[in-house]
Amino acid sequence: MYIIGENIHIISPRVKEALAEKNIRFFQELALKQVEAGAHYLDLNIGPQKKAGHEIMPWLVKGIQEVVDVPLVLDTTNLAAIEEGLKVAKHQCIINSTSAEEERLATVPPLAKKYNAKLIALTMGKSGIPVSAEERVNIALEYLIPRAVELGIPMEDLLIDPLVLTVSGCQEYCPECVEAIRLLKLAGDPPPMTNAGLSNVSNAVPSELRPLINRTYLVMLMAVGLDYVIANPLDQKQNEFIRIVTQRDDSTALGRLVLKLYDKTAAGERLTADDVDMSDPEQVALFKTAQILYNQIIYTDSYLRV
Repeated sequence: MYIIGENIHIISPRVKEALAEKNIRFFQELALKQVEAGAHYLDLNIGPQKKAGHEIMPWLVKGIQEVVDVPLVLDTTNLAAIEEGLKVAKHQCIINSTSAEEERLATVPPLAKKYNAKLIALTMGKSGIPVSAEERVNIALEYLIPRAVELGIPMEDLLIDPLVLTVSGCQEYCPECVEAIRLLKLAGDPPPMTNAGLSNVSNAVPSELRPLINRTYLVMLMAVGLDYVIANPLDQKQNEFIRIVTQRDDSTALGRLVLKLYDKTAAGERLTADDVDMSDPEQVALFKTAQILYNQIIYTDSYLRV
């Protein structure tokens, strides 16, 4: 699984300020930290930048490439900005993103083809994001994949994103997104590549709860075959969960429960109370978090105290 570092994002006040000040050193330091922590790609989310995007994106790409040697994800709705970034990129980039809307399909995939870029393709159309896994997969099969095939984009360069939504307010979407990835991995030979924006699952959740929700959900997504994840590589506990899964490390009680969550999710099953040592607070917190992500228990900000 490839980790796309998410921390250069316009939603951050510090990032917004550094863009306004053209403070390239800020971005270089943030890029270095993410790569040193294990990021394989870096997402550069500059927002719409309708007026200056075509200048900002290449400036940012060139500045970051001075200090790190990893591929970049160009993340903006401004296609002119993306193209200018692609022109100066040293490695194959990822464009973030197209949807199944006609206007986006007409313009974004041809740009990816022109510059040999990978492309994140969102399973949403004109009517928005469907709840069910099957409907999301159908969007990929009926619109996103055929468009890539039509243009000659290799399947390994098309990253289908079934769209992670927040457990706070869109809870019913959480298990369906997991199932969408499972179904996508059965949808072809070879199966399509998949991507997920992990931190979306904890949007509008108190900051102290976000890391636990993120890393629990990540284990579930990994279990069904997630290929790329846009996430915070600076979260060391999240990195530890990834290590436990990839190395099958069952040397701790929590690690054994993480592996059980992974294995049961892969088998289409769920954790139960019998899997958990209820005297261990860490195991209980993981179990309760899995339950809200299964949509078995209604999410509230106090779910860990219930």
